[in-house]
Amino acid sequence: MGQTIISCAAKMPDINIVGKIDIGDSLEKVIDDADVVIDFSSHNVTPSVASLCTKRLKALVIGTTGHSPGEKALIETSFSVIPVVWTSNFSCGVNTLFWLVRKAAEVLNQDFDIEIIEMHHRLKKDAPSGTALTLANIAASARGYNTEHSIIHGRSGITGERPQAEIGVHALRGGDVVGDHTVIFAGLGERLELTHKASSRETFALGALRAAKWITGQKPGLYTMLDVLGLK
Repeated sequence: MGQTIISCAAKMPDINIVGKIDIGDSLEKVIDDADVVIDFSSHNVTPSVASLCTKRLKALVIGTTGHSPGEKALIETSFSVIPVVWTSNFSCGVNTLFWLVRKAAEVLNQDFDIEIIEMHHRLKKDAPSGTALTLANIAASARGYNTEHSIIHGRSGITGERPQAEIGVHALRGGDVVGDHTVIFAGLGERLELTHKASSRETFALGALRAAKWITGQKPGLYTMLDVLGLK
């Protein structure tokens, strides 16, 4: 993602990359030259990035997923000091899917069961994807479900009949799939499927750069791509 962001930014005259940070590099040495830090590192690195951005009053765009509760808590301390765009997916199409899923969950009554299927490349480390979890949380919230109890991950054995207030999330891994997500609303006699398929990482890079431009000058707080795209 870092290389893709650099490549996309090179085509944007209003964006200047002032530092490229990889394993072993020091963000502290270049952060003062930046207005915004874009983090696509790793879930365990993001808290330290957020801490440094907070100290130096730099806006932050977070693209990492798979954070533990403790890591999330550390990151959240920055929201009162700096503006942060934190989202599970920077694709403009996926964020439109977020909006559509909320509307569909609200319009279609509880006779329509919700299932989510995601597929990514074989090298992806976390499952299910952050995007799939976001979709599940959006659907659960729209239905008034308790997210802790309604979202399940796969099924095995004699599970009995499917409870009404349940959302299944299923992760597939293989090959070089960039990212596919499908949300199924299954009713009696009909089924609605909302699908997004990413074929290039540029989709996410362009969204992250759009977020970086948008967040400059925003007030401290937590924002998502729905804010960036004006969908809230």
